[in-house]
Amino acid sequence: MDFTAARHAMVDCQVRPSDVTNYGIIDAMLSVPREQFVPKAQRAVAYSEAEIKLSDDRVMLPPRTFAKMLEQSRMGPGDFVLDLAAGTGYSAAVFARLCAGVIALEADDGLLKQMNEAMAALDIDSVVTLQGDLASGDAAHGPYDVIFINGAVETVSEALLDQLKIGGRLVAVFVEGAVGQCRVLVRSENTSSSRYAFDAWAPILKGFERDVEFAF
Repeated sequence: MDFTAARHAMVDCQVRPSDVTNYGIIDAMLSVPREQFVPKAQRAVAYSEAEIKLSDDRVMLPPRTFAKMLEQSRMGPGDFVLDLAAGTGYSAAVFARLCAGVIALEADDGLLKQMNEAMAALDIDSVVTLQGDLASGDAAHGPYDVIFINGAVETVSEALLDQLKIGGRLVAVFVEGAVGQCRVLVRSENTSSSRYAFDAWAPILKGFERDVEFAF
């Protein structure tokens, strides 16, 4: 299979038509070999529009969703980024071409192993890979300019938002019932604001579920 041609087709047919106009994002997605971060049995569909299953409860976001979320993050060359639920590392590899440094946090042993192997094979040295609880984030290396969550959430904790710098952005798919939206949370001095970006859907990550309230 010609993965280079498939990569260009992904950008031309999925990313550009979705109003992603940032040339840095386009160049990064043209440069990073997505197939290296996809389980070997699924490499033939590495550039398809569908979610790619990474484990029983985890997926790689479709290119369109990922690219639009990334553009909404306004990630720049001086930014320090926390990539939450980094999976096999594709998102972190793309971020590494756009920003100053990336902490790629993953809870799953198997996915972390695949991520480390892919990073080593591509000689990517501006990404630090860590294992830890996703919902807790990684305060030890913060604060961050951008927190990018590779999946859906029902809620995020104040402790995670506190890991953002003032003016920092958290980007995720927020799910409420049957509705999913990409939203951007921006931290200010004493609070945070939220804005709608676009409709999207992804599986809800463990640890980001809203507590069930019982009424009597």
